[in-house]
Amino acid sequence: MNFLNAQWKNLALFNYEVDREILEKYLPAGTEIDIWNGKCYVSLVGFLFKETKVLGLKVPFHVDFEEVNLRFYVKRSENDEWKRGVVFIKEIVPKKAITFIANTLYQEHYETQKMKHGIFENEKTNTFVYQWKNGKKWNTIQVETQKNPTAIKVDSEAEFITEHYFGYTKISDETTFEYEVTHPRWEQLEVLNHYVDIDFGKTYGDDFAFLQNLNPTSVFLAKGSKIGVKNKRKLQIRPVLEEMY
Repeated sequence: MNFLNAQWKNLALFNYEVDREILEKYLPAGTEIDIWNGKCYVSLVGFLFKETKVLGLKVPFHVDFEEVNLRFYVKRSENDEWKRGVVFIKEIVPKKAITFIANTLYQEHYETQKMKHGIFENEKTNTFVYQWKNGKKWNTIQVETQKNPTAIKVDSEAEFITEHYFGYTKISDETTFEYEVTHPRWEQLEVLNHYVDIDFGKTYGDDFAFLQNLNPTSVFLAKGSKIGVKNKRKLQIRPVLEEMY
């Protein structure tokens, strides 16, 4: 049985090219940073959880909610094949129980904040807004898109950003949690305009305060789908020096 079943809907992905050295201390053992066309990315992602079930059960008042996360991309070699995954710097949700479960069972980096979202449609475009309150400030990300979805092209930047099917969590210098996220290939809505108003330093710490002065390299809106989270396991990675003896 999947640990988690849900729908992820209307994923707004703001992607920033960064120096890979910034991410090294967050890198889980046994993984390496995944690069696309020579670029190292972090992504700010806002989306909706819908129809959420934990171990097959709906938790009252925790079925539909927003999430905003900051993540980067990694890969791990196993049996001569690459597993491509993501590492989360922080995941913000409006429900304390979600934060408790994720941080306790998965050793993730969830934080509870007041959140809200809006979806505004007119004849030609859709606008998606995600907001969270940090102190007295409402942080905002917003995208305006075309209405008709299109396929995400093979070998495209959008494919790289959306097609990672594992999550990795750094527990210690030698221990990593791995879990699998299953979903079909997504479609996207072409982004026409975007808006970002975030205090990156206060939200994500000094290591990521520099994003305040960067424009996103790209912005996508993925329609999303049903997802499942399963096969959580602990990886014990021996240090290289230990393997030599």
